[in-house]
Amino acid sequence: MADPNAPKPSSSVKLVLLGEAAVGKSSLVLRFVNNDFQENKEPTIGAAFLTQKCNLPTRTIKFEIWDTAGQERFASLAPMYYRNAQAALVVYDLTKPTSLVKAKHWVAELQRQASPGIVIALVGNKLDLATSDESAPAPDGDEESSGARKVSTEEAKAYADEEGLLFFETSAKTGEKVEEVFTAIANAIPETSLRSARVPGASSAARAGDEQRVQLSAGAANAKEGCAC
Repeated sequence: MADPNAPKPSSSVKLVLLGEAAVGKSSLVLRFVNNDFQENKEPTIGAAFLTQKCNLPTRTIKFEIWDTAGQERFASLAPMYYRNAQAALVVYDLTKPTSLVKAKHWVAELQRQASPGIVIALVGNKLDLATSDESAPAPDGDEESSGARKVSTEEAKAYADEEGLLFFETSAKTGEKVEEVFTAIANAIPETSLRSARVPGASSAARAGDEQRVQLSAGAANAKEGCAC
């Protein structure tokens, strides 16, 4: 009989976040790692690295999280971060249909080039901004205005089901469903992947809640291209 007080096995899982700029990737990570939300989060430059543990009944998963920049000029660098990843969060903004188009692009790229068997979660963020009336027209015909849902749950879930993705709608601002996303991913990682999970490029000194900024271009640190929250 197993000793209930025995330490649970621990495995590292490399996880990458992908998606258009300003859909809330960094805010989702901040909510998961520090249970915090910053209203005016600075855009991610290159990528940020954070860690956090997820305790399952039979094991502990240590997520090594690469939060990538959403600006188009950084798109070509994404393979550096999703290479050898066991999991990916592909994030879109519920109030912005074009962000779902971009999310589908990232899913297709992951399916073509990422590790076989990678667990992909499609996450519709900014649920706090969604309204119950999905058919209501935006003010002055502005289809991209925030404050109203523009991507239906049915549309996004149908796509996720078709592609075999996990699917969640979240609010980084309120914390709704954020923990559930990472727990679902942890549970979906195959045992065979967990046994050999090694995370190339991640600092062994990183602790839960630590963040390391990865600067990838000399002038990028001064870039201001909208809010990433």
